[in-house]
This record gives sequence, structure tokens and C-alpha cells, in this order.
Amino acid sequence: MMEQDAERAVVGTVGLPGSGKSEAAVVATELGVPVVTMGDVIREACRDRGLDPATHHGQIAQRLREENGPAAVAEASLPMIAEALDEHDTVLVDGIRSDVEVERFETAFGDAFTLVRIEAPFETRAERLNLRGRDADTEAGGEPLAERDERELAFGMDAAMARADIVVKNTGSLEAFHRRVRRLLTNGGGDR
Repeated sequence: MMEQDAERAVVGTVGLPGSGKSEAAVVATELGVPVVTMGDVIREACRDRGLDPATHHGQIAQRLREENGPAAVAEASLPMIAEALDEHDTVLVDGIRSDVEVERFETAFGDAFTLVRIEAPFETRAERLNLRGRDADTEAGGEPLAERDERELAFGMDAAMARADIVVKNTGSLEAFHRRVRRLLTNGGGDR
């Protein structure tokens, strides 16, 4: 679907919590584009260790990278992406966290890989996470957003975001964001 490679395309999303990565995945699904969610690798690792993904996600994400190297989650995602590419021209990879992961996908997919940074201001992201009931504040039993941001940036997310090929700003309505993502997935359009 992306213009740069008519044969196949792997579109990765990167952005801080609440920026809109999951909503980009919703649009991809609506378009029939398979979505590989890197967080699923971490959630499965939590379950394999007998831990609750909602409580231990960040801890296990860090532990996987310590045990298997900084590209561990990307490596575990590669077979899922390859399988999706067997039957589809485009795959969306939801939730890239580091420049090392970007490098792994660039190595695996070359010019077929496009990194999309999704941006939204802190206050907007906090509101969205509160509406979703997801760890935006400690009163809900979750991790404060500022701490999540700090943890994500420590993985190298800031370096990954700096490497983005395309930037999509998610500051308006949900419908406007969906239109931008739809345009991106169908003809490569973004904010940069």
C-alpha cells in the first residue's frame, strides 16, 4: 500500500504512551492491514512467567532486553511480521521502543521499512489514558504517565523517534487522526 515498495511494506509506529499508536493500528485493521503488536510479545512473556501483564509489563520489557539484548522484542516480532507478509503487501508494527529495534527492522526489511512517529502533547496523552482507564495516574493503580515516559525514553525511544521517516501529529479529533493514518497507509502521506 505504501508507495516506496509496491511489493511489500512494513510500517512501524513509534510514540510515547497515549500518542495514538493503538488508534493507528485500528485504522490499519479497518483497511485489512495486519498489525503486529510488539507489546504482545511482552504480555506473552509476562504470562509465561506467571505474572500479570497489566502490573508487570514495564518490568518484563526491561528484563527481556537485559536477558536477550536490546533488540529482543523486535527479534521475537520478526516471525510474526514475516508470516503476515506472506499473505499481505503491508504490515503495521505497533509500538517500536528504541533505535536498536528500528535498526533491526531496517536490516530485516531494508527500503520496505518506514518508521512513523506519532506525536501528541503530554496533557492530551494523559487525558486519553485517563479516558481509557490505563495507567495515567496512580489513583487508578497504574504507573504515572511521566514515569512511563521516562522508562520508554530510557529504552532509546527518543533516538527512535528522531529517526522517523514520517511524522503524524495527533492533536485534533480522532476522526482527523484516522484520516491522516488512512492516507499514510494508502499513499504514504504524513505531516513531514
